[in-house]
Amino acid sequence: MDFKDYYATLGVERTATEAEIKRAYRKLARKYHPDVSKEPNAEARFKEVAEAHEALSDAERRAAYDDIGRRHRHGEAFEPPPDWGSGFEFSGRGDGGHSDFFESLFGRGRQGRARAAMPRQGGDHHAKVSIELEAAFHGGARNITLHVPAAGGAGQPKLHDRQLEVNIPKGVRQGQRLRLAGQGSAGSGGGPAGDLYLEIELAPHRIFRLEGRDLYLELALAPWEAALGATVTTPTLDGPVQLIIAPGSLPGRKLRLKGKGLPGTPQGDLYAVLRIVVPLAVTDAEQEAYAAMAAAFPSFEARASLIG
Repeated sequence: MDFKDYYATLGVERTATEAEIKRAYRKLARKYHPDVSKEPNAEARFKEVAEAHEALSDAERRAAYDDIGRRHRHGEAFEPPPDWGSGFEFSGRGDGGHSDFFESLFGRGRQGRARAAMPRQGGDHHAKVSIELEAAFHGGARNITLHVPAAGGAGQPKLHDRQLEVNIPKGVRQGQRLRLAGQGSAGSGGGPAGDLYLEIELAPHRIFRLEGRDLYLELALAPWEAALGATVTTPTLDGPVQLIIAPGSLPGRKLRLKGKGLPGTPQGDLYAVLRIVVPLAVTDAEQEAYAAMAAAFPSFEARASLIG
């Protein structure tokens, strides 16, 4: 996917005002409208112009686009960062029909202006928030900051921060949506405010990997621990535990710690996947120890699986 420079598409500067963007769009829309235009690829160009206008004419989307656009040029290979969209608050959702690039930034059919179903009720807002696995495991109150795009002077975008205290349910899952009643757009004529929907994104963890509600941990063992057995301290999201390693354990073996995954129905488990770490032989004593091991296993063939 290539990065799209919406300003270049409309032929305006990044400092263009709302009025300048609107004038440029109207001029190009008349030029490329497929019902009247004789330009080559008029329909495709009309769609590009319309999408650029939709992105830049809305203060919310323009502010978010500018935030990432400073680091990319038109036509270069582009993938949104893993945490793209986390913390940005948008109002409403639309009907889609945009390019993959547009939807990768703003979501499928996400709109910038609230379209309230009830004439007097405020529109709903949507935001993605990233939390750590520890927060998902324990739950509880958490302070979050949302970046709210809005119109600045002359229609140019700006961002302001919004602080909220959110109660994270214990065992919340990736993609789960939390509803904060009354935290959307204000209602009109005394009507109720809309709601704020937070989409949960679980941040990658330093040592744990999540699959469903189960956690996976790569547990490193010394060769003698795997061969002779041992009791090793093993981290979990609920604190360290003592895990018994059976003698003769092989790399890749999974040891299940029941109920140590994410809470829920059913409760997740933690799987410790064994990995053998081989120490370097630097000193004379260490080298002699390896030599003694080689002598103790004269028939061992490390590459037996490669022999036809």
